[in-house]
Amino acid sequence: MTHATEASDIEIISTCPPSSGSSPDEYLDRIAEAARWSEAAGCTGILVYSDNSLVDPWLVSQLIIQRTARIRPLVAVQPVYMHPYSVAKKITTLAFMHRRRIDLNMVAGGFKNDLTALNDTTPHDRRYQRLIEYTSIITRLLEGSAPVGCAGEFYRVEGLRLVPPLDRDLVPGIFISGSSEAGMAAASALGATAVKYPEPAGAYRDAAPHEGLRCGIRVGIIARPNEDRAWETARTRFPEDRKGQLTRQLATKVSDSAWHRHLTSLAEAEADGPYWLGPFRNYKTMCPYLVGSYERVARELAAYIRAGFRTFILDVPAGTRELGHVNETFRRALQAARAAKDLNGEPFAGAR
Repeated sequence: MTHATEASDIEIISTCPPSSGSSPDEYLDRIAEAARWSEAAGCTGILVYSDNSLVDPWLVSQLIIQRTARIRPLVAVQPVYMHPYSVAKKITTLAFMHRRRIDLNMVAGGFKNDLTALNDTTPHDRRYQRLIEYTSIITRLLEGSAPVGCAGEFYRVEGLRLVPPLDRDLVPGIFISGSSEAGMAAASALGATAVKYPEPAGAYRDAAPHEGLRCGIRVGIIARPNEDRAWETARTRFPEDRKGQLTRQLATKVSDSAWHRHLTSLAEAEADGPYWLGPFRNYKTMCPYLVGSYERVARELAAYIRAGFRTFILDVPAGTRELGHVNETFRRALQAARAAKDLNGEPFAGAR
């Protein structure tokens, strides 16, 4: 957000609305609005996710670039969808045409039915091994220092060059789901940002997410000056939905995702506090929410920051006012984190 740019290593990313349930004209307007709202609020990027039911994330990302000045699309990349050379070619082409950087959210899995439809039967942990090989080819092509050769287990290329070459200041950041051991190992191997669907912040009080690795969380935020008003807004936006709950139960049964199963177990034993899984339980979002007064949500965010999380990927923004509330909450969270002491007794320096 705007204040977070003062904190050189705290990064806040928004999320692009999905195409499902929208007419073409309506969706084009929603993409542009969400991107402009997020850019005006100071977000560094906007996640454009992908599955078999959604429109192509690359075309959405190009529209975002055309309708904004600086925000970076964070494009979901699934190896089953395209060859690594095609990904690198899209990155360098967009950079050549628009002088804009994009980032990559490397996706190892997805909905099991989507993978089955594409005849991808690769087991969970093996998909992360494939993702390492896949992403390595992309990053080597983007470096452009020499022709790329790879005789790997999953991909083979020889003497491959990328034209036009990518400018060094437009090299993408790499993000990977880090909610499983295989995901964390892949993030470590690639030097990527490991993104978790987090537990309540107290779960990380005694242990950093991963030593030497940049980590982030995906979380929604609904905060207001008053606690009751925040919860009223949250429950109005995400009411109980029996059909959605049944859909979530079915999705959990067919998923091999570690984070999906874990969040489902947390939702069944949810306690009082700002951490809320109602939208996830009712199949309205894929991430937890933090709900409450500015101060209460800020304390939870500050605890995540003190634990070592540096990237925060928000849910789809409801509007400019909502992002204003989020902005104020992060301002207070950063103040609280600055005022805190780290485990060694030194002033916290993560939010300079």
